[in-house]
Amino acid sequence: MGDVADKLAYFQAITGLEDADLCTEILAAHDWDLELAISSFTTSVNPTTDTDIPPQPHPNNHVPSAPDLQPLPQPPPGLAWKLITLPVSVVSGSLGLISGAIGLGLWAAGGVLSYSLGLVGLGSAPSSSSSSAPLVSVSAATSEALDFVAAFEREYGSSGPNFVGEGFMDALQRSRNSFKLLFVYLHSPDHPDTPSFCHRTLCSETIAAFVNENFVCWGGSIRASEGFKMSNSLKASRFPFCALVMAATNQRIALLQQVEGPKSSAELLVTLQRVLEESSPVLVAARLDAEERRNNMRLREEQDAAYRAALEADQARERQRREEEERLAREAAEAERKRQEEEEARERAAQEAAEKEAALAKMRQEKAQSLGEEPEKGPDVTQVLVRFPNGERKGRRFHSTATLQSLYDYVDSLGSLEADSYSLVSNFPRVVYGQEKLALSLKEAGLHPQASLFVELSSLE
Repeated sequence: MGDVADKLAYFQAITGLEDADLCTEILAAHDWDLELAISSFTTSVNPTTDTDIPPQPHPNNHVPSAPDLQPLPQPPPGLAWKLITLPVSVVSGSLGLISGAIGLGLWAAGGVLSYSLGLVGLGSAPSSSSSSAPLVSVSAATSEALDFVAAFEREYGSSGPNFVGEGFMDALQRSRNSFKLLFVYLHSPDHPDTPSFCHRTLCSETIAAFVNENFVCWGGSIRASEGFKMSNSLKASRFPFCALVMAATNQRIALLQQVEGPKSSAELLVTLQRVLEESSPVLVAARLDAEERRNNMRLREEQDAAYRAALEADQARERQRREEEERLAREAAEAERKRQEEEEARERAAQEAAEKEAALAKMRQEKAQSLGEEPEKGPDVTQVLVRFPNGERKGRRFHSTATLQSLYDYVDSLGSLEADSYSLVSNFPRVVYGQEKLALSLKEAGLHPQASLFVELSSLE
């Protein structure tokens, strides 16, 4: 609150005083300390016993008295006959509520105020705004209510109404949530009619039982901060003071009935019964509407759950289908890869075989060429007969000076062997003409003028 105008407006909203000059004088007396002025104004209350008007602040504080409260006119016929705007501090000082729309819905009936069941909700109110600094904290409002309950029970016993030990706004929300009216009792400790009213009327077995059964009950002393502010809001001009209210919109409550002055238990009971009977259709309709909304919400949740389950099942099937397709694709790709590898291996093998066959053919051709023309028979010519493992026999004439290598070249040129390693062997006597004898001539090897040899394949070790 940086300037004078803001402080003045906030002080008027908190205290309920409409006289700007009076509020200016109170703030000036406290050097424009907003919290000190409000604290002095609220804690100096000491209602008188003969006027039932909240008393003036202490003279030493230089705070003028609150404006006189005129008696309210008789309410018109019907249920909700007046809407009361609550002080900012009462709204902002209660748990979970802020100064603003409290989201409770307007309840009204009897043809005086139209109502909409759609406005009666069960949702929680907005959370507390960080920009507003409540002058009555949550603990303070609750503490005042608990102090009142404890003091009332000490003075009048525990047979009276079950006053809730919480701030006014929390009690109002409790009544909304339970679809009941809020019974408000403002306690003036010094009023001469207060003890009699509390003992004989409020704490009577009939009234206490009826109130506890049908209402949420909240009480506050006008000596305390919240009780004083509610007395200003409800314009309480006579004590004892009771009121029946329900939640409305935009920081307001609907005043259904107020009972001022001493009343007998029978008179109070008639009033309570009448208001309860008039409000019953609205409360029942609100309860049914809330149940219908809860059922609709539960149905939507069940439908949403079923939809999510079906969606998850569809997604699982789709995921399984994709995984199966991916698996089949991988298997097909692997089979194709193996087929290609086998095809490539066959091609390589065929190519290698062809290359090997070509190399062998070339080798046979070269060796056949290296042998030259077969010589005619003569004294220097050796006749050689070669027998192969398959029984085939081949013979050729060689010069006696030809080496054993020529015999091997001759066998290789025939292409009758698939083996690469072999030896030429004679039987009688057994002689193996291996690698170490390749340079010997046929005559030197004892094979002239004729020889019979067989091919012995080398064993693989």
